[in-house]
This record gives sequence, C-alpha cells and structure tokens, in this order.
Amino acid sequence: MNHVESLTKYVGHFVDQLYKSGVRDIVISPGSRSTPLSLTFAEYNQFNIWVDIDERSAGFFATGIAKETKKAVVLVCSSGTAAANYYPAIIEASYSRIPLIVLTADRPHELRDVGAPQAIDQIKIYGNYVKWFHEMAMPEATPNMLQYARNHADRAVHTSLYQVKGPVHLNFPFREPLIPDFNLDGMWGEDVVITHHFKFEKTQVSMPLLADIQQQLQDKKRGIIICGPHDYHDLAAAVLDLADKWQLPVFADPLSSLRHLKGENVVVESYDSLLKSKKVRELVHADFIVRFGAMPVSKPVLQLLQENNIEQYIIDEDVTFRNPSIKSAHYLYGNPADVANQLATLSLSFDREWLLMWQKLNDSARNVLIQEQHILTEGLAVRGIQTVIPDESTLFVGNSMPIRDVDTFWLATDKKVSIQANRGANGIDGIISTALGMASNGKRVTLLIGDISFLHSMNGLLLTKNYPLHLTVVLINNQGGGIFSFLPQAKEGSAHYEMLFGTPQSLAFEKVAALYDFDFNSVDEWPAYLNALEASYQQKGVSLIEVKTNRNENVTWHRTKWQEIEKHTMAILEENRDVR
Repeated sequence: MNHVESLTKYVGHFVDQLYKSGVRDIVISPGSRSTPLSLTFAEYNQFNIWVDIDERSAGFFATGIAKETKKAVVLVCSSGTAAANYYPAIIEASYSRIPLIVLTADRPHELRDVGAPQAIDQIKIYGNYVKWFHEMAMPEATPNMLQYARNHADRAVHTSLYQVKGPVHLNFPFREPLIPDFNLDGMWGEDVVITHHFKFEKTQVSMPLLADIQQQLQDKKRGIIICGPHDYHDLAAAVLDLADKWQLPVFADPLSSLRHLKGENVVVESYDSLLKSKKVRELVHADFIVRFGAMPVSKPVLQLLQENNIEQYIIDEDVTFRNPSIKSAHYLYGNPADVANQLATLSLSFDREWLLMWQKLNDSARNVLIQEQHILTEGLAVRGIQTVIPDESTLFVGNSMPIRDVDTFWLATDKKVSIQANRGANGIDGIISTALGMASNGKRVTLLIGDISFLHSMNGLLLTKNYPLHLTVVLINNQGGGIFSFLPQAKEGSAHYEMLFGTPQSLAFEKVAALYDFDFNSVDEWPAYLNALEASYQQKGVSLIEVKTNRNENVTWHRTKWQEIEKHTMAILEENRDVR
C-alpha cells in the first residue's frame, strides 16, 4: 500500500472514531503540515468545523464551546509555534477542567533537530497541563495500525472527559505528500466493530467515612456550606437539599448556579461584602465549613479561612488538594452531588439561630447594594445587566474587576442566568474568544469585560466576521487596569503608578466597532445604559456597549458601600452575641 493510501485510511479511521466517540466540534487553525487532519475532518461532513487563523484565540474559542456543550472539543494546528500559541488556553482548560483534544501536526522524525523550517520540539510541549500525551505513530494502514488509530482516538475522548475533565495532546508526525485521496474505498472503516474502552461510574464516600463525619460533627453548632465554581448539572440542587436538611447558610459563588434561586432562604449571596471587614471576620465563629466546587472568587472568604482555625471538609472528584487556605482539611473524594446527597442522610442538627442571623446579615447587605445612585458605576453596570438580560441567558464575565463586581452586585434572583468565567488560571487572555465559543450554538451571550482585557484578546473578534455569533459586549472603560486602584500599588504619591499599573490606552472603541461592523453605543448614564442593553437583545450579531467610568470615583463608591455594610453588619452581630 502506498504512502497516500496509508495516510488516508489511518487519518480516516482516527477521525471516524472521534465522531463515534462523541466529538462534534473541531476548531482548526490553517497550516500546511496539518493538511491530512484538516481536510479529513472537513471531508467527513458530520462535524461543526470552525476556522480561526489565530491559535491563541482558537484555543480559548474551543474552551468556550466545551464549557457550553460539556463535550470534548478538538483543536487542530500545524507544526512549530502554532502549537505554542495554544498554551494559555490549555493551562486554563487544565485548571478549569475543560475537555480539549489537541491535535498538533509535526515534521517526521528525520526533519527534527536538523534546522528544518517550522520544526520545534513538540514532545510533551504542554508539560503537566495535559492529562495525557501521546506521540502518534507514522501513518500505516495495516489492520493493527488502523485499530491503533481508533484506540487512541477513543482514549483521547474519554481521558479528556473522565474522571476529572481536562485537555489531552496527540502529536501527529506527517511526511509529504500531505493530501489524502478521498476516492479510496473503505477509508472510514465502515465495517469496523467499534469498542469503547472506558466506563465511568459515579463514586461515593464509604459508609465508615460517613460514620466518622457523623461523629465529628454531632457536637458542633455553627457551620457554613460553601459552593464555589463547578460544572455539575445536579450539584446545586443537592447542595440546597443538604443545606435545608442541616439548616445551614450556603455561601453561593456567582459561578455556583445557586444565585437564580431567590426563594431559597439558605442562600447567602452577599457574603463577600459582609466579610470584607476584618472586624466582622473576627466576630463570626464558624465551627466547620463544607466546601463544594473550586475556591470561590471572594478573597474575604479565603481570609476567613486563613485567619481562623475552622474545621474544613472539602468535597472533590479527585485527589487534587484545591485548598489555598494552607489550613488542614478533611478531603472527601467522590461525585460532589452524590456526596452531598450522602451527607444529607446523616442525623445531624445545628443551631437554627445561626442560619437566621446570616439571613438578617444578607438582607441588610442586599438593601445597601441595591440602593439607587446618581452615577453609572461599575457595580451598577452589573445590576443593569441583571435587570435587562432575558431569562435562560448566559453571562460570561471577564477577570479582574468584572468578576468581583458580579460577585458583589449579582444578587439572588428568579431569573435563570448561567454565569460563566475563566477562573482556572484567572487570566485576562482569551476572554472574548471564550465568550464567542459559548455563543457557538446560536444563542446570544452577554460579555462583561474591562478595557484592558478587551484589548488583550481583541483578535478573537475575527470569528464574528465568518460565523453568525450573537454577543452583547458590556465594555467597562475606566482607562486602564481598574483593579489596581483597590490595591496597595495605588498608594497616593506613587510616581510610577499610571505607567506600570494604570496603563491607560486612550483608544476610540467606536473605531473597533466600525472595523468589525458592530452596533456601538457609548453611555455614561443609567437610562441610556438600560436602553442600549434592551436594544442589543432585540437584534442579531454583536453589540458593543461602552460604559465610561472613572477609576478614582469607582473606588470611592465601592468603599462607601462596604463601610455602610460594615456598620449595619456590626449592629446585627451585636444583637446576636449569643449566636455568633
């Protein structure tokens, strides 16, 4: 069998198996060495094919698709630095547990380390950030090698999905000629009997361990359940059931899927504002904490754990030790929803007055946060989105200040909105591309992003020129890195602050909108902002809404809110001295 026949059948069987194993979306960045893969995916004619000329953007776009679909997404690129540009997205996918299958084309072995063009060392290029790496064999079409190709396609899919999701990497060396022959008979292996090699069962903690937990908690009175970011469809309901059975407050991170459950009296969404005060953190004496999901966005929650010796129970799917408090903890490994349901069966009761106190604290903080103001602030920009965004929508949130403002100002509501963010590595790169990936199914996504993050990932907007993607972008333009205004770097009199941290760029964003043919509105008043949001949800394509704010005024406004919340909180804690 000649080279072209071997290449065609080898790659054809691999691609066919990916489809049979559940893959539906392929994100391709153009290149010559990856021709066998790219052409074969297109020829198969069953996949959703997305082409992104920028590999860094493509990696995050695939991350967004995987977040939305909960399925493994394939990335395809050529050899050389093309593969290196995936790295930021792979790091994010690793920490966020996103299933990606990275297929990098490579030079054959005889062209490595000899100065051939576009030939870099791609072996384990992503290090420990992928769950599995494999250097694929050179294409052959013997029965064993065709089965080998299928086995590794199937293994890649299932390794990316189970037990903890994450990226995998297969490196494909190809010799020229690179063009497959799609006229060959049997190139897809239609008569092959497919064998799936992986089965995954939900896991629970053992009965002896449950008995130990029962004994450890039976004399305790004041507990807190924390639910951080996660992607388990059944975890929110299980956590609510546990909190209801135990009568404990739930600190609900904005990425926990718990903030659209307004009627639940155990949900405390204003914990971040309540705990910003060190005085408050010193006065709330929790006996134990049970945490589901990743660590919450809130820094005050982390400070509460670091400053106090609170017994922690951390529930996770695998042995990963996600515990930045550096305090000791009990780790319970299993499917989080299953473990929550198991814990709910324990015969435990806690001080109901503790829950009632947290309800009072939460209501008090909410009242301060929803007070109307005369200026359009960054916090009120969040409230505006929550007011106007349609039910059953998706909000994607950028890092730095936007996600923190959502944590503070997105209050529990009856409106069901899926809030998403890249909180694995918490970087500002790839935000636009990830949001567009979440819009790949045709629905409109709302993106809340700062000006520096927007500029950092603006290349992702090229996708909107080629695909019908619908996005409402709320761009907070405070002329620089607004989060640094809250940090010690902004200390008055710092000679280098603006140059190193403020970093104003002074670009006209209406020109960006014109470049990509976006609808554009620049607003600095509340009524105009709401009108722009409402208009964006009535149309297709991309709408860019620029919200102009002032960094110094924004800091003052936030701190005034926090001071008022602290005052009311201290009064409630004084009234509940016997409870706390």
